[in-house]
Amino acid sequence: MTGTPAAAPFLTAWFEILDGDEPSRILDLISDDFALSILFSTGDGDATDFAGGRAALVGYLEQREKGTRTHHRLAATTVGRDEFFLGEVRRAGVPEASFVAAGRVNGDGRLQRLLIGRSSEIRFT
Repeated sequence: MTGTPAAAPFLTAWFEILDGDEPSRILDLISDDFALSILFSTGDGDATDFAGGRAALVGYLEQREKGTRTHHRLAATTVGRDEFFLGEVRRAGVPEASFVAAGRVNGDGRLQRLLIGRSSEIRFT
């Protein structure tokens, strides 16, 4: 990951775990009332929305190509309990897509809300 270490520390750690050997470890980081929406576009005019709670996150993890894509921070910031993360997805080091993520961390240090949008049609680099 690149950028300021103090910016969006939770989401920075989240994507590092997601890119690691045991991405399912992120399930330990979510709250009981966790909700997410991950809008995933590959640029072919179709998009998949993984929306819901824990089960939706499990479904997202199960369909991922583990170990093929990595997330790289381009910019990030934190405002109160909310973190914002602009990044790039790379496949074997080659840029594949841009994404933006917003997350809310609850008072117990667990992720309560997560919204991610991904598109291969625009780059921020």
